[in-house]
Amino acid sequence: MGWKASSTSLVVTMVAVLGTLMVAAPAAQAKNGDTHITGQGVVQTLDCNDSALIVVGTGNNITAVGTCWGVSVQGSANVVVVDNVVNDITVYGFDQTVLYHQGEPLVWDRGRELGMTNRIDRVPV
Repeated sequence: MGWKASSTSLVVTMVAVLGTLMVAAPAAQAKNGDTHITGQGVVQTLDCNDSALIVVGTGNNITAVGTCWGVSVQGSANVVVVDNVVNDITVYGFDQTVLYHQGEPLVWDRGRELGMTNRIDRVPV
């Protein structure tokens, strides 16, 4: 098997893998227009509108109605309550609380990985 045959085989394999990955894409996807909340002591209720919610800061109290594609929280002492989360919840920092009523999101608690305490729970409506 020569170099040319080997590279042709590699290209065919790469095309097959890429085609498989494209077919396996999720049916639902996030919308443009993610909501960013940045600050200290912000108290706000908002409609997630199928987009991502990103909260950065300390002592924020955010209530998100509707469906969020994903939730990301960074900082400390933030409280986020969400109606529904489709994809994932990622929490950085410590003393964070993220509660959600519906959905089966992937939960990634980066603070706990470093020995910090956070609360991420599904709670009844």
